[in-house]
Amino acid sequence: MRSSQSAVGEVKMAKRDTVAKAAAGERPFRILMIAPTSFFSDYGGHIRILEEAYTLQGMGHQVAIVTYYKGSDMPDLDIRRTAPLPWRPEYEVGSSRHKIAFDVYLAWQSLVEAIRFKPDVIHGHMHEGALIGGVLSKLLRRPLVFDFQGSMTAEMTDHNFLRKDGRLYRLAFRLENFINKMPQAILTSSIKATRLLEEDFQLAKDKLIPLPDCANHRRFDPERFSPEMKQDLRQRLGLPLDRPIVAYLGLLTDYQGVPHLIEAAARLKQAGEKCHFLIMGYPNVAHYQAVARQKDVADYVTFTGKVMYQNAPAYLSLGDIAVAPKMSTSEGSGKLLNYMALGQPVVAYDSAVHREYLGDLGVYAPSGDVTAFTEAIATLLHQPEERVALGEKLRKRALQVYSWQKAGEHIVSLYKQLTK
Repeated sequence: MRSSQSAVGEVKMAKRDTVAKAAAGERPFRILMIAPTSFFSDYGGHIRILEEAYTLQGMGHQVAIVTYYKGSDMPDLDIRRTAPLPWRPEYEVGSSRHKIAFDVYLAWQSLVEAIRFKPDVIHGHMHEGALIGGVLSKLLRRPLVFDFQGSMTAEMTDHNFLRKDGRLYRLAFRLENFINKMPQAILTSSIKATRLLEEDFQLAKDKLIPLPDCANHRRFDPERFSPEMKQDLRQRLGLPLDRPIVAYLGLLTDYQGVPHLIEAAARLKQAGEKCHFLIMGYPNVAHYQAVARQKDVADYVTFTGKVMYQNAPAYLSLGDIAVAPKMSTSEGSGKLLNYMALGQPVVAYDSAVHREYLGDLGVYAPSGDVTAFTEAIATLLHQPEERVALGEKLRKRALQVYSWQKAGEHIVSLYKQLTK
């Protein structure tokens, strides 16, 4: 999240840009984003939606976001929410049968807001957003851009909501295939996702526009955090002051690899390595704390629980080594960009998405191999100079390759092509 002062400044710049565009005869776009989630929450795809919206507004365009009734309101974003479901006031992160009802409400609210807002472009996030957007696109005769963040059926399998050999999986796959054919263009969060759409869903290459997640290099800037500030935060979190910190920020789930982090901590403790794991995120905090106690590493692991996005840079800045134990091959891994922007070396499971972001600068272990993952961390613990050098190269890569400003220019260029 941005500070109120920063957000207000960007809105003022957006207004100046709007005036400049009008003076140049260039009309700003009215963009209706459909976000089938509890926007804003402090994880994953929400950050992509947030940064895209702020970037487009900063370029002088108008963005309205239609989303579920829960979530945090963000400074200077036009967020339009559904009515709450009377029988389900609380719901889980990830796949759930209750999402069907939420999406019915979201479809109705999206129609209402589309009539009010009169968009030039409909921008659907995730498959439900693309499905709803596809219907609106036909009704309003406006182009639909699908922001693809991963395979719907693969994600439902990761969350144990579907079995890959089950009949429901086949039905879901056919639905996903139908949705993928609705938009005029698809923004993919990784080259891996682009290939998946080409090979598994037989989509035309010219319909697919790779747009990887990017880094907010001003927010995640290591120069913002002095040694004194970091020491004070360490003390407030109860972290040891004399040990390297191994940092993780993301969802706390098995498929994200959190059990492997706890196992790595146990093996490093047994080997006598001096380090401490800072595991930040939610849900399931109590469950993983219990696992850490069972593994006798409660003194080696600190769980912070949910970390608000505006606080994430400071918390992450405490890390000497960042870790990415995610084993899913279907989703993006945007957290890597924040690690990179902060100049931190990254130990990651070897996957196409991780290699796309980190290139040859990542420290890799075969996916699911806890022993190799632990050894990679141990190696970096004994190489402080190598840690610094890798971190500096990764920040430079983030600045050069993964810029939200450049991403915004690509999105606007696509809008122009679709609205000619």
